[in-house]
Amino acid sequence: MVYIYTEKGDSDGWILQNDAFFNLYTSNEVFSEEDAEIIWQIDHAKITEDKHIETKYGLGTVRNLSTGCKTLLNVRRNPKKVVNADECGRNVLERLFQMDAIHIYMSRPERIGIDSSKEICFNDTDIVVGRKGYEHWWNKEYERRALNDLQDHTI
Repeated sequence: MVYIYTEKGDSDGWILQNDAFFNLYTSNEVFSEEDAEIIWQIDHAKITEDKHIETKYGLGTVRNLSTGCKTLLNVRRNPKKVVNADECGRNVLERLFQMDAIHIYMSRPERIGIDSSKEICFNDTDIVVGRKGYEHWWNKEYERRALNDLQDHTI
């Protein structure tokens, strides 16, 4: 199941700034073969033994990885934390929705492929299944947000 939160929380259990968290914590850990494969698949970069990356543009450090790649690695390394997925591209979001027992923050929906049997739990209350359930939930959420906005302005 993928757990999605649509309202920001701020605690030790949340990673809202993926670049900063990755640069401070995740980049200092040992990278596994699976991490190296993710780095290759997402950023087309090869990681070296001394934590540099080789790309078609030259040599860099793991701090030069894309925010999406850093987000995916943060989710893998911190499955109990809620990780901000707002800066991810479609390629990373689709990978996230293939994972299980992860927690992500999304402030808005993205049009992505989601397996028809994938269970998704929104805000620890609403469970939906597949892309249709995902899209239906977001449609209802936008209706709720629009209604709340109207109610806030009618005094």
